[in-house]
Amino acid sequence: MALRTDDISINTLIGLGSAISGDVHGNGFVRIDGDIDGNFETDGKVIIGEKSRIRGNVTAKSAIICGLIIGDVTAEESIHLCSTSMVIGDVITRSLEIEDHVVINGYCISIDSEDYQDRVKKRLDEKAIRSKAIHT
Repeated sequence: MALRTDDISINTLIGLGSAISGDVHGNGFVRIDGDIDGNFETDGKVIIGEKSRIRGNVTAKSAIICGLIIGDVTAEESIHLCSTSMVIGDVITRSLEIEDHVVINGYCISIDSEDYQDRVKKRLDEKAIRSKAIHT
């Protein structure tokens, strides 16, 4: 059983200098200052620090990104991209805030509708099919 208290206190911290290889599933509010080589998912908020590097997809309720992500970022509520952030992949959310000097190599998709989860799933399925068709 997962313990989830609130979206104010950080439940999990991956510190600077830490490196994780493999998918990570967090619970609640997570702060990442280290490196992850794999997908990251939480049912709460995530802050990705300035020196953090993630090679994989990031999924959260909301995200503040200040580091490097090579993969798609999906956050139902909101995504804030700091001036030090770089995303090599698609950004999918209801609300997107981008500071100056952000680098994005992918699509920015804003979905403001009742069927958010269905539309995100459809978008990711279409991307997977296109990717598979290109590589075969």
